Amino acid sequence: MITVRRADDRFVTRIGWLDSRHTFSFGDHYSPEHMGFRALRVINEDKVDPGKGFPRHPHRDMEIISYVLEGALEHRDSLGTGSTIRPGEVQRMSAGTGVFHSEYNPRRDSRTHFLQIWILPERAGLPPGYEQRAFTEAERQGRLRLIAARDGRDGAVTVHQDVSLYGALLAPGQTVRHALAPGRHAWVQVARGAVTVGDEALTAGDGAAISDQRELVIAATAPAEVLLFDLA
Repeated sequence: MITVRRADDRFVTRIGWLDSRHTFSFGDHYSPEHMGFRALRVINEDKVDPGKGFPRHPHRDMEIISYVLEGALEHRDSLGTGSTIRPGEVQRMSAGTGVFHSEYNPRRDSRTHFLQIWILPERAGLPPGYEQRAFTEAERQGRLRLIAARDGRDGAVTVHQDVSLYGALLAPGQTVRHALAPGRHAWVQVARGAVTVGDEALTAGDGAAISDQRELVIAATAPAEVLLFDLA
């Protein structure tokens, strides 16, 4: 079964410097039908104006993944971590017992476009932590490259939940396949471009929840960037 969440149906937040689209309930936007999928709680697509960003604010008991599509994202946190995330890099912050952080667009001439993903941790009260890895275009071109996983295998960042997150860059006509073990579920998020998942046509910003299926077939109908979550 495939259930599609269309880009145009997402919740919208617009303030002076931020244009944000929320796949699931977030902030002042609430819908009991869109509270996440399995352990996946938030997918926000954010566009941040030059020199602007999110001032220092707290989080706890959440695995937070930042995935930059365009521009750069400057990160500072109460763990003493400071870094800049660019396209192809994946940041994981475990908020655990509590952490403060800020995120800014350090550029003066272009917007930053990124996905912020929240995953519920396997248990509350974990120690806060931070990790960042780079994945080249060659690693993701035409294949599903593991970028986050519970055990941090194959060079992925480690998330404290039974989730495997893959990223792929697809040229028109390219196809990737992913087998789902019995009892597993998947979420496909189209970051850019256009693909088909089974009989469903998806474009940028669309997401799809998949259950009761043994294999996913994702085929690009235009140059595409896709995230695939394999979930318990």
